[in-house]
Amino acid sequence: MVDDILRTPGAVRDAERWTAHNYHPLPVVISSAEGAWLTDVDGKRYLDCLAGYSALNFGHRHPQLIAAAHAQLDRLTLTSRAFIHDQFADFCRELAELCGKDLVLPMNTGAEAVETGIKVARKWGYQVKGVAPGQANIVVAEGNFHGRTTTIVSFSTDEDARADFGPYTPGFTVVPYGDLDALTAAIDENTVAVLLEPIQGEQGVVVPPEGYLPGVRQVCTERDVLFIADEIQSGLGRTGATFACDHEGVVPDMYLLGKALGGGIVPVSAVAANADVLGVLKPGQHGSTFGGNPLACAVAVEVVRLLATGEFQRRSAELGERLRAGLEGLVGKGLVGVRVRGLWAGLDIDPALMSGREACERLAARGVLAKDTHGSTIRLAPPLVITEEEIDLAVNALAEVLAG
Repeated sequence: MVDDILRTPGAVRDAERWTAHNYHPLPVVISSAEGAWLTDVDGKRYLDCLAGYSALNFGHRHPQLIAAAHAQLDRLTLTSRAFIHDQFADFCRELAELCGKDLVLPMNTGAEAVETGIKVARKWGYQVKGVAPGQANIVVAEGNFHGRTTTIVSFSTDEDARADFGPYTPGFTVVPYGDLDALTAAIDENTVAVLLEPIQGEQGVVVPPEGYLPGVRQVCTERDVLFIADEIQSGLGRTGATFACDHEGVVPDMYLLGKALGGGIVPVSAVAANADVLGVLKPGQHGSTFGGNPLACAVAVEVVRLLATGEFQRRSAELGERLRAGLEGLVGKGLVGVRVRGLWAGLDIDPALMSGREACERLAARGVLAKDTHGSTIRLAPPLVITEEEIDLAVNALAEVLAG
């Protein structure tokens, strides 16, 4: 088929013409999806090994989630927080119980959850810890990705995300990820929180050294500092546990959640913490018109109920071992490094072979969609509904790409 028959080239050109170039997508134009599979405007099918950066942990159009959305669309979609709606309490209660926390504050996007966590930690520092006004600081890690608001990029170490967006927000101390001694040394009398990803996703699925997260938990407790875990990508079943922190038995003071919480249908995020932390907020001090809206809550409560069964955490853990075995078999055959936790993998391609972008383009040509990051690294994060056969298909496609 030639370009004047295919719809994809024209759709790509239109997107390039009419949208700001803040992304560099692969030239694939999706029109429908089901489970772990996507279909483009020309009818070609692709295995989704990105899952919307973990927003689609339960696959595309999960029937239980779609049914909840349809039912809510016929009744009520928005009230704002000026009123209470009949889906709100169930969502907040069931998510709080899943997290083992007292309270939940719903928002919309992951960046909003991070901003909320920052604001709450500062207010807690002033009102509870007794930090002098305007002096609160938060310790963060190199290689972090917590979003792209002006405050968040102020403590990013990725120059693409940070450069030319100043002046930058003060109040953050950056330390090497995984270095407990450096983190401990950075905490002073004005430190109100340590904000970390238990696994750094955008950096290439970087898993910290064993014992690091328990060490962070211990030093935060000893120094009266909040431990905030950004589980927006790593949480909700992705790593083979409900939260990535669970792998080392660590319970943070605050969970930041998003992405998969909306079931791939609506943007939903949330902060979960105990009353002695979230209780510092009073009416009028923080909010969002769409935060905790009826449609979002109706979908998200079903997400929580899916997770409460433990089925998806088990699938991620078990299928993740199959993924690990397949990928580790490619080390020395084009891969120079592999990091896997559940159904989440970072793969370092030999840069002498090709860039991560080129690898993803070649995978797409073979019907597998993935995403590159930082040069020669690519990430795999398939929906948790993927099958053993589909994992093998993805690994075999990668092997073909690496073999040239």
